[in-house]
Amino acid sequence: MTVRVERDGAVTVVTIDRPAARNAVDPATAQALFEAFVAFDRDDDQGVAVLTGTGGAFCSGFDLKAAAHSLDERWFAEHALDPAFDGRDDHPRKGPMGPTRLTLSKPVIAAIAGPAVAGGMELALWCDLRVMERSAYMGVYCRRWGVPLIDGGTVRLPRIVGHGRAMDLILTGRKVEADECLAIGLASRVVDDGEALSAAHELAQDLARFPQACMRADRASALAQWSLGEPAALKSEWRSAATFRSEGAAGAARFASGKGRGGDFGDL
Repeated sequence: MTVRVERDGAVTVVTIDRPAARNAVDPATAQALFEAFVAFDRDDDQGVAVLTGTGGAFCSGFDLKAAAHSLDERWFAEHALDPAFDGRDDHPRKGPMGPTRLTLSKPVIAAIAGPAVAGGMELALWCDLRVMERSAYMGVYCRRWGVPLIDGGTVRLPRIVGHGRAMDLILTGRKVEADECLAIGLASRVVDDGEALSAAHELAQDLARFPQACMRADRASALAQWSLGEPAALKSEWRSAATFRSEGAAGAARFASGKGRGGDFGDL
């Protein structure tokens, strides 16, 4: 198996396990990643996922050996997007790297050691949060081989870091160290080497403790607003008010009883 899936309470950890290839993704691995995240999103017992890689590497991109020898017209046809594509789980589409065209209902955290480059960077961009080790790095390394960004890189990178910075990274393909990733908003956290997975797992557990309907509603609204004008985005956001009935009223009652005063949330 090139992908391992482990569950710890409400947290699912998905691990790319191809250390000899620096966790490069071949078609079989892409399929396994796609299936793992569709299953995660449909599992009511799971709240947050962590995506990581073995052997000191997150992912070095699409397996260029596979690209050189086994990609044919059928592969390109399989990954083509038709007008019905909307990214939703009820109409799932697989990207070349696997889950990159899925819009999940739950958050995913990338735990990054070593390289997250080319398609591996696109996998990291697909995640909601990115925890990087100090020696980890990103970069559009596929610039050197004539391989375009077709797993959302040209869409998500500008939205995360802004157009100007994104163009710098996309056009030059240069190496982006963890400290720069943090400075430009590409990394959410930077931790010591060897600690990305444990830090991401702890963060995932923290998120899994929150009232889930409310958190997912806020996340969905933040994702949806990119394609909407402000009035339509505000109208879309108001749909989240339904979660106030199911979760917010109970939370307000806990606050009224004295919970969370002075910023102490330890017993919530």
